[in-house]
Amino acid sequence: MTERVLVTDRAAKIIDQLRERHGELMFHQSGGCCDGSSPMCFPKGELMLNETDVKLGTIHGCHFYMSKDQFEYWKHTQLTVDITTGRGSSFSLEIPLGLRFVIKSRLFTDEEREHLDPVVYASEEA
Repeated sequence: MTERVLVTDRAAKIIDQLRERHGELMFHQSGGCCDGSSPMCFPKGELMLNETDVKLGTIHGCHFYMSKDQFEYWKHTQLTVDITTGRGSSFSLEIPLGLRFVIKSRLFTDEEREHLDPVVYASEEA
């Protein structure tokens, strides 16, 4: 299967640091403007999900969600979560570290599209 979302080694190290401090984590990619369009990391369960959220997969042990409307724009792309220096202006857990998560994307190939991991709507999760 082709994964819809990946994570760089650099970002995985920051996830490990955040997990030590905050416990289990989750990510959400919203479709807002400015930093609202950056992937945000929260303690698992802190962000309330509903039928408008889609789980794209898991990165480094963390579920990764996106709003359904945003997914319609990005469903043809593979996302890679990375980290960069600089303070974002969101509530994401990495911000106090002087870092922020960012998304890099690329279009799926025709072959990859045939083998995509299925998405799960948050309202359908057990």
